[in-house]
Amino acid sequence: MRIAIALALIPTIAQPDCTTDAMLVFDGSTSMVDSSLGIQGLPKIAEAQRAMARALPEIEDVRRVGLMIYGPQQVGDACEGISLQFLPIEKSAKPILDATRSFAPGGLTPLTAAVARAAEVMNYRTDPGVIVLLTDGSETCGGRPCALGAQLADQAYDLTVHVIGFQLNPHDALFQWNNPEQEFGDDNVARCLADATGGMYVTTETIDELTAALRSTLGCPLLGRLGTGSQTPG
Repeated sequence: MRIAIALALIPTIAQPDCTTDAMLVFDGSTSMVDSSLGIQGLPKIAEAQRAMARALPEIEDVRRVGLMIYGPQQVGDACEGISLQFLPIEKSAKPILDATRSFAPGGLTPLTAAVARAAEVMNYRTDPGVIVLLTDGSETCGGRPCALGAQLADQAYDLTVHVIGFQLNPHDALFQWNNPEQEFGDDNVARCLADATGGMYVTTETIDELTAALRSTLGCPLLGRLGTGSQTPG
């Protein structure tokens, strides 16, 4: 047992400082109301909220987190629904949960523009930061995540982008619609953002898996490996 615990702690040495400010970029697009892939029969957004309710109270003790929501548009273009809820704050669990419960999913998936905006508000050229993109689909607004990933890697002071896919369906036609960098059968093209910046790309299907992924990307590495029996996604 002592050996196993020691080995589990070794990878935390090389991990970035878990006190670096982070931004959660949350998918609020129309597809988040789908319940066909959820094993509990709940809409995806409800399952995502349950996972956040488990993970965020632990995470808020070790990191300040902000929130950007993309998808729901106020008026006009279905690709313009990107809203900064708040910059990284202490004790962010309740504000994040309240914000993600206060809207009805809608619109398309401008995930590239949402990550770009999150990077800008976090002053990525001069300040360290972490962005966690949560998405249930791929880009559908013509954005180019691979090009953005290369730009962030070239210009950022110290920015890591993690990508969490939740109940992805790559065979859905929307997975490739207005998504110029996507090739059929590939991983979600948003993986480029993680690969270019040294982040994690994790696919999740269940509330438990999503909870573990949030702990691993937003919390201290120790939370993802030893917290409440969860395992760090590979």
